[in-house]
Amino acid sequence: QVQLQESGPGLVRPSQTLSLTCTVSGGSITSQFYYWTWIRQPPGKGLEWLGAISYSGGAAYRPSLKSRTSISRDTSKNQFTLQLNSVTPEDTAVYYCARTVHDPTHHDMPLEKRDDYDIWGQGIQVTVSS
Repeated sequence: QVQLQESGPGLVRPSQTLSLTCTVSGGSITSQFYYWTWIRQPPGKGLEWLGAISYSGGAAYRPSLKSRTSISRDTSKNQFTLQLNSVTPEDTAVYYCARTVHDPTHHDMPLEKRDDYDIWGQGIQVTVSS
């Protein structure tokens, strides 16, 4: 049974870099044809797709956040990470990692429905505040 677990700091100062790790157990992040995704939910708002890294290592990002976002992976640890630079209080949200079989580059709209993903992490609250 595949499980995802987010980890990282719960508090980040403005202008700093938010860094989160998703550890995958029960399956490999190189297994075809999965896309390992970061999604967030700001307070009082809906799900927001941030980006994804594919089973082959290719990454895709939300256009409006592309300049601040980086997603990478460590296959030896079966983990993938999110880095979001120059954070502001507007980046405060619950951050989730999730798995999907849908290639985000094949969709005009970001994949932001819960049903688009078959496995979710439990989520981690990240607050940006001084």
